[in-house]
Amino acid sequence: MATKTLMASCLCKTVQFTVTVPTECFPLKVHLCQCSICRYTHGSPCSFHAPLPSGVEPQFIAPSGPNKLTSYRHPASKATGYFCSTCGCQIGGVDGQWVISPAIFDANREDEGIWKFNAHMLPNSAADGGLAAVFSVIDGHRMETENLGLSPQAIAGSDSQPPDAESKELLAQCHCGGVSFTIARPSQKFVASPLSKGWTSPLDKTKWLATMDLCDDCRLVTGTHVISWMFVSLDHITPHLPNDLLIGSAKGYRSSKGVLRVFCGTCGATVFYHYDGRPEIVDVAMGILRAPEGAMAENWSVWRAGRPSWPENGMRYHAGFSRALTEGMQRWGAERGHPQDFEIA
Repeated sequence: MATKTLMASCLCKTVQFTVTVPTECFPLKVHLCQCSICRYTHGSPCSFHAPLPSGVEPQFIAPSGPNKLTSYRHPASKATGYFCSTCGCQIGGVDGQWVISPAIFDANREDEGIWKFNAHMLPNSAADGGLAAVFSVIDGHRMETENLGLSPQAIAGSDSQPPDAESKELLAQCHCGGVSFTIARPSQKFVASPLSKGWTSPLDKTKWLATMDLCDDCRLVTGTHVISWMFVSLDHITPHLPNDLLIGSAKGYRSSKGVLRVFCGTCGATVFYHYDGRPEIVDVAMGILRAPEGAMAENWSVWRAGRPSWPENGMRYHAGFSRALTEGMQRWGAERGHPQDFEIA
């Protein structure tokens, strides 16, 4: 039987493995799961999962191995997820059959016919539909929408902390609850100060700026094709964050000079990105926000809808997905009243 071997690696390269797949099984179908479990364990708008054929599983490349991974299994799921213990990259999970993240196969990014984005899973988990409301066609293929016959209440039943519609602060919490904090709206003092330049929108100074991000490093530390960030002043976060930003079960990873990335060491959720060149601002991973209005947190954020960050990275890795996201955000943003573009400080 003819086969093809794919090679995966997280950003820090602590986890590297191959999967050898019968060529007749290509393209591997990819589904985007919008459920709250996936959002709160990844920190991204959704997870990206590709089920492997029966009997196919990762083969680790020494010195990488299962001992370099952290496992997380929540009570509402039969599957066990795995992420890199060093950088936090989610590589997939297993429940009798392996499901892998298609976002970490840079060695095969120029190969054609490997992946087919097939479906939006459980979009009803988010009141606004999440990315399912942004785009539905990739590479000319209309994606299926599947809620598995579950109500939003049933899908969200495993949330460690459900959204509170009455709260005046926005809760951010990973799935296991090990990292938890609240975000306040931009204060009048902050809005009036020079520090606010580039971090609030002239359209609505009660909200923080937000953007989709397609950069390679973010992809390889989340295990997802895209992550969304909300830019927040550190003094608007409670409890007060220490200089290393490590609270609760958080772990840090220096991905490059001056850059600190923070993720939950228990469930793997991406939490923060921080750059030393702008010490007062932290990027908060929007997948862990508990906004009652949904995954896009529109009551708290003004989106740069016209272009994601680092679009050239996304186009190089998977042009079809990146094009669908970019065009979808432009359309969605115009309909929702978000600006097509603004400069981030």
